[in-house]
Amino acid sequence: MIASLPMYDRPETRAAHNRLWALVRDNLRASDALAPEVLTRNDQLGDQWLHPDLCLSQTCSLPYRTKLHGKVSLVATPVHSLPCPPGHYYSVLVVRTNDPRTGFTDFDGAILAYNDANSQSGWAAPYALAESAGIAFGQTVQSGAHQASAKAVVDKTADLAALDAVTWDMIKRYDPWVADLKEIATTPPTPALLYIAALERDVDQTRDALANAIDRLSPADRTTLCLTGLTALSSDDYLALPTPDTPA
Repeated sequence: MIASLPMYDRPETRAAHNRLWALVRDNLRASDALAPEVLTRNDQLGDQWLHPDLCLSQTCSLPYRTKLHGKVSLVATPVHSLPCPPGHYYSVLVVRTNDPRTGFTDFDGAILAYNDANSQSGWAAPYALAESAGIAFGQTVQSGAHQASAKAVVDKTADLAALDAVTWDMIKRYDPWVADLKEIATTPPTPALLYIAALERDVDQTRDALANAIDRLSPADRTTLCLTGLTALSSDDYLALPTPDTPA
């Protein structure tokens, strides 16, 4: 049996994630449900999400609608301390502070750094924004992580990057090179990264354990994780999002 909370896990948030999981674990065990002692941390996210004994994890809406729907249970959606509807988030388009271009449409043909082709916030959302603005990105650079996409802009490997708003909040708090970046645009809100579990898990029990754990987190840990609660979105809310073309 495994559990993971990989989507916003970085050295500065690790202790808060551990405390969140400890509360979830103890809530589940108090309800006579099995739960692993500690979180699994590795780079094999696809294996984690499809693990037959997955107790709890978090995934992005793009892999959910293209690969995971029908193979996992949707447990709940987080509510973040963001200026958008509960259960939603958005992407922030960042460029170098000294870039003379002033609007998103000025980046027609520009080099975009994206974390992964299966990322809603890093690829699908900026792709849709570009389409709606009547522009297209030129080259694309796959970085492997939102933080690495931002750093690629700083290092002049790319002209701009699209970052999950929660990740951007953490970059602004923890990465000193953020001074070399500025926001150029934001995308419309879409459903946030969803919590999932194996199909055999009791979804109501898992949701209740997670909701109670978030309520019991210290204010400092909730701030660290940019997390205020849970809400219930349907799978249709996620499946309704458009799936973009593969990056060139």
